[in-house]
Amino acid sequence: MRQHNLMLNRRNWMSAAGSLCAASALLPATVSSAGDKPVQGDNGDGSPESPQYIEQPLSHWRIGLILTTPVACTNGLATFPVPSNWPEQKITIRNQEVDPEVTRWQVRDLGGGTQQVVLQMPRINAGAKVSALFEFDIERDRIQPPEDTSALIIPKSISRELRLYMGVSPEIDTTSRIIRNVAVELEKEPVDNAWQRVEQVYDYVRDKVQYVEGDIKKASKALLDGFGDCEEMTSLFVAICRNLGIPARVVWIPDHSYPEFYLETPDKKGYWYPCQVAGTRQFGRMDEARPVLQKGDRFRVPEKKRETVRYVAEYFRCDRRGNGAPRPNFVREAFEL
Repeated sequence: MRQHNLMLNRRNWMSAAGSLCAASALLPATVSSAGDKPVQGDNGDGSPESPQYIEQPLSHWRIGLILTTPVACTNGLATFPVPSNWPEQKITIRNQEVDPEVTRWQVRDLGGGTQQVVLQMPRINAGAKVSALFEFDIERDRIQPPEDTSALIIPKSISRELRLYMGVSPEIDTTSRIIRNVAVELEKEPVDNAWQRVEQVYDYVRDKVQYVEGDIKKASKALLDGFGDCEEMTSLFVAICRNLGIPARVVWIPDHSYPEFYLETPDKKGYWYPCQVAGTRQFGRMDEARPVLQKGDRFRVPEKKRETVRYVAEYFRCDRRGNGAPRPNFVREAFEL
C-alpha cells in the first residue's frame, strides 16, 4: 500500500461534518462568511467613509473535484476552498452533485471568512470516476472609493481580530530591514491624512517594482530586484502598510491577487478598502468581476500541521493499492446558463 499526496503549488492554484443522506446533505442556500459573523471592518453602511458598491451582472461558477483512478484507493481525503460572502460579494448555491463514494463531507471554517469543503472517500474502486461538484451564483459588486476620506485615521489600537493582518506572513517579511527602512522614510514625508499615507505607499510600490511574472519570492526580494508579479507587489504593499501600523491583507481571485487596507473613523468605525497595485491604477476602488476566493495571507490548515500557508490550496491524499496513480482534477470554472 502506498500513500498518494497532492497539494497544488501556488501557480497551479492561481490559474461541520454531515452525511449526504442527512439534513446536512445540502450546502446552505447562501454560503456564510465566518459563521455569519462579519469580519471587523467588512461593511458598507452608506456613511461618507464607507466604500460604495455597484452591482454587476451575476456570474456562475462550478467548483469541486473530479477524481479518476486506475487503481483501488482507500482513506481518500480531498479539500478545496469555496467562495464566501463579503460586502462586495454574495454567494448562493445553485446545484450540487456528489457521488456516493463520498460518504461524508463538510464545510470547514478556517477563520477570517475563508472556507473549504472537505471530502471523505473510504474506498474508491479501480477504474472509478468520482465527482463532487458545486455550482454557485455569485453577485460580485464593483467597489468605488468613499465620498469622504479626510476623517479616516490609522487605528490607534489593534484588536485581536485585526492582529491577523499585522506582522509577518509567508513571503510577507514585514520585519525585513529594507522594508522597515522604507516605512520609516515614507513616514517622514508630510501628508494631510491617513488616506494619503496609504496612497503614498501605493505609489511607492508601483514606482519601485516593475511587473514581471516569475517564481514566488519574498516582498523584500522583489523590492531589491525591482521587479515581481502581482503577488510580490501585493506582498510589498501589505508589508509596508503593516510597518506603518495599517492592517492590510491579500485578496485572492482566479489568476490574480490584490491588497486591501483598513482605516477607521475617529469613532472607531472601520472599513476595508481595495487597491490594484499591478496593472491599471485603481486606488480605493476595484472594478474586478472575478469572484473573491479568499482574503488573508496567514492560514493554518489541518493537512499541513506544521506550516502556515499564505493561501488555502486544493489538497488530495489516499492510500493506493497498486502502481498506478490517482488523477484528481480540481475544477474551478465559470459557466453560462
